[in-house]
Amino acid sequence: MESKIFHSAKFILVANFMLSVMLLTVGSLFSLSDRYSLFDFNQDLYGELINNVRVTMVYLALTEIAICIYCIVRKKTQAFVLVGFFLILMMGSVYFYGEINDVEIDENLYLFFLYTGVSHILFGILSNLKRDLYQ
Repeated sequence: MESKIFHSAKFILVANFMLSVMLLTVGSLFSLSDRYSLFDFNQDLYGELINNVRVTMVYLALTEIAICIYCIVRKKTQAFVLVGFFLILMMGSVYFYGEINDVEIDENLYLFFLYTGVSHILFGILSNLKRDLYQ
């Protein structure tokens, strides 16, 4: 019975992690376009300000892809705990960016980083649990 519960929880956490990786990558890349962006960049963000946000989101997507490839190839998926922690810290960075530039930031961006961060942390913890159970 415990094995079924563990395998079900594992499946849900892995599927959720894969969804969060796709959301982070696609959502970040879609922010390049006003039409397809998941986030509402208000009128205060224009010119250099919006370009800074868009370039940062593209770097975030590329970094996520590189980290996923590295962690999976090297079988170091527990490193996703640290990645998730930094994604959650991005919430503070986004808030700070908005305050410094005196612009309103879409609330969905905070939820985006919270969801992806927590998903990465849970997947990394699962990796550690799995490793500990088999040793």
